[in-house]
Amino acid sequence: MIIGIGVDVVEVSRFAEQLRRAPALRQRLFTPAERNLNLRSLAARFAAKEAVAKALGAPAGMNWQDCQVVCDATGDPHLEITGTVAAVAEAKGVQRWHLSMSHDGDIATGMVLAEGSLQ
Repeated sequence: MIIGIGVDVVEVSRFAEQLRRAPALRQRLFTPAERNLNLRSLAARFAAKEAVAKALGAPAGMNWQDCQVVCDATGDPHLEITGTVAAVAEAKGVQRWHLSMSHDGDIATGMVLAEGSLQ
């Protein structure tokens, strides 16, 4: 059963400007493993994290670093959730995540589907 879906679109140049104006934002939004990725990859990961929040109903108090996008050996991305995000997902019955990310030109997107059983 689909618990929730989320999608987000990020303008890469605008995102770059936000990171430039507020350098601490990189540490707040991204895990140490994500922080040194190129700008387009960071923008797509931010979109994916926003999509996760939307799929969960955008509850308050979720920590951005409790959601990480990692790629497997073939380069396919998937989500690793912990802490606050895992707690909300468990409460909502999420058992599996589906993730798609893309970037083209100045646009990055993230789409997430949360699958599971209603609690």
